[in-house]
Amino acid sequence: MTCTRRPIRGAGATLALTLTHAVLTTALASPAAHAQTAELPRKPVTLVVGFAAGGAADLAARVIGKKLADQIGQPVVIDNRAGAGGNLAHQFVAQGPADGSVLLFGSVGPLAIAPHLMKIAYDPQRDLAPITMGVNFPNVLVVHAGAGIRSFGEFIAAARKSPGKLDYASTGPGSASHLAGELMDDMARIDTVHIPYKGGAPALQDLLGGRVTSYYSTYSTAQAHIDGGKLIPLAVTGPKRLPQLPQVPTIAESGYPGYNATNWYAFVASSKVPKALLDRWNTELVKVLKSPEVAAELNHHGMPPAPSTREELAQEIARETTYWGRVIRDRKITLQ
Repeated sequence: MTCTRRPIRGAGATLALTLTHAVLTTALASPAAHAQTAELPRKPVTLVVGFAAGGAADLAARVIGKKLADQIGQPVVIDNRAGAGGNLAHQFVAQGPADGSVLLFGSVGPLAIAPHLMKIAYDPQRDLAPITMGVNFPNVLVVHAGAGIRSFGEFIAAARKSPGKLDYASTGPGSASHLAGELMDDMARIDTVHIPYKGGAPALQDLLGGRVTSYYSTYSTAQAHIDGGKLIPLAVTGPKRLPQLPQVPTIAESGYPGYNATNWYAFVASSKVPKALLDRWNTELVKVLKSPEVAAELNHHGMPPAPSTREELAQEIARETTYWGRVIRDRKITLQ
């Protein structure tokens, strides 16, 4: 496990897991006044990220963390806890303190996918409380320039020509980038090889070195190398093209209608944290996400902010848990 701590200081210093609407209302309802009166912890705030420094989650967390530190007038410490596709970080926070001083920049993999694929020591919907969605965006299928693949059609053709040979990197087992590849394999009837890493940065390093052929990458991770010609973008995993890559088609429009595998990061905390304090954190973080400077920087990196209520985030986690659970069951996806 890699664990790095970097302070950001402000200017002032589903299936079985699906939640029903009734449960959500009971668990999340809290008078608006409580969010205004709940006092934030009087000590540095730790923002845990489940992936290595240098990837998309880390980048977004730093942008948001800096503004949050300015806003609340106290340090926000970025704590990178990479490993197990982000599950180590999620377990750490689920078992963490109840004073609201530790927040998690959680991801779709551990929150909605991992429970269907592996045994984990926490229940995402029982042990982690939703605060707000952070960012929501598609990945981009990229290959290194030396692979000799220049289009999505050529990628599919290469995979069909040599079953079990063409590989792709991911940010870890059960991550969004992993399941994007699994879904692609099933819909295209191809057989590619999954190579898991502990985050976007190490995956990118091996991709650039030619040690892995392709990667369902976040745009922010691959951006500079796409611009520099070292990586070739082939297709976008979401329902719409990226504004930054208008010439790159979606997978859905490239012969696979219905393909959709978006990536997102959301703010959650231990479910032991009092509801009034969770509401206060929602107020603070939504304000950060709506600030023009934060929105501009996140949009520049292809990660548009998506602030939400706590209930909206819980419903999204439940929907994604159901969706990916069905995909995993129907496709008989397992971890080796």
